[in-house]
Amino acid sequence: MLSSTFPYPPTRGGTQVRTFHLLKYLSQHHAITLVTQRESDVTDAEIVGLQNCVDNLILFNRPKKTNKYGKIVDKIQRFSSFIQQGIPPNVLNRYSTEMQTWVDNFVQAGKCDVITSEHSVNEIYVRCLATSRSASTHFQKRLRTVVNIHSSVYGTCRNQLNAGISENRFRDQLYLPLLRRYEQRYCSKFSAIVVTTEEDRVQIQELNPNSEIKVIPNGVDLISFPDRTHDPNGHRIIFIGAMDNLANIDAVCFFSNKVLPEIQKLYPDTTFDIVGSRPAPEVLALQEKPGITVTGRVSSMVEYLHKATVCVVPMRTGFGIKNKTLEAMAAGVPIVASDRGLEGLAVDGSSIPLRALRANQPTEYITAICQLFENSQLRAELSRNGRQFVETEFTWDSAGKRYEEVLTSTEC
Repeated sequence: MLSSTFPYPPTRGGTQVRTFHLLKYLSQHHAITLVTQRESDVTDAEIVGLQNCVDNLILFNRPKKTNKYGKIVDKIQRFSSFIQQGIPPNVLNRYSTEMQTWVDNFVQAGKCDVITSEHSVNEIYVRCLATSRSASTHFQKRLRTVVNIHSSVYGTCRNQLNAGISENRFRDQLYLPLLRRYEQRYCSKFSAIVVTTEEDRVQIQELNPNSEIKVIPNGVDLISFPDRTHDPNGHRIIFIGAMDNLANIDAVCFFSNKVLPEIQKLYPDTTFDIVGSRPAPEVLALQEKPGITVTGRVSSMVEYLHKATVCVVPMRTGFGIKNKTLEAMAAGVPIVASDRGLEGLAVDGSSIPLRALRANQPTEYITAICQLFENSQLRAELSRNGRQFVETEFTWDSAGKRYEEVLTSTEC
């Protein structure tokens, strides 16, 4: 398993959580060699914890970013490199030649049956005819290769441009056709592709009509996220997630500026807790607004969830099933979320138990949250239905079993 993101502890965000729980399930029946990178904040204790989960942990240091020429010239260099090599800068920034050499030698020695790229950023280590020194080093000729995409980079960039929240609109407009070409190219070198939602499957299939693509949603560790024992009442709203993530930053800024002030006019004691690691400066600045608290990383996310009246997931961009949505459901917290926040989840409809309230515009959020503040029976209904939904359809055991089937398949 290749993961440039160090997947332990499984509390730092979607990529780590998904990778960790899938490898944990697979390690029950298979010998796992995990090849990963250590960032500066990874502790020795965390390395030992991860070693206990796999048969063989191979660790490399994350390559350091370098600005050779200055900010403007470096941007031009990165874009030029993207055009020439067809590989996005964020992939090249994580690329380790030492890690590549180790992977090449391991595969060529015939020491594994399957190689997985955990998140598309790791696809670069999987050799194909275009990158191999010869046909004999083409990985797909030697073993089964699987990419666990997590979310489409092309789809995410396009969505951010359409939503008007791109970090650098001019750059992303230039990158968009290149990302489409990149995603089409890298997907073609894998025996199988795994995505988290049907929407991603349709998009990837359009680019790669002959590929084997399987949908495996995220799950929740039900022990770490137990159902709450009582309704706390009150007017306490929460958002959870890694707070250096662009989509999460946009979500809390949008909610804090466009929705929360209107709710506080109706319920002056309303508070908004933003809970998650590495809060960006613009997130920290939200603490200056009445009722907002930014916690940073916490030891137990579920403790904060259980104290909340409502959990909001006001995402305006980002593909895939959101772990934050599933975790709040598992904890029994009523949810108000956008279409993006509820992607891949059947939460409402004529034949579906009501599991969350849907909102996209500020007025819709205000109406839905006020409904929940006023109606304890509605809160109880969403709490009960959300928990049951996760228990039956979104456990890591279920996701792990389906992933194992993909990895051990004999299809090509």
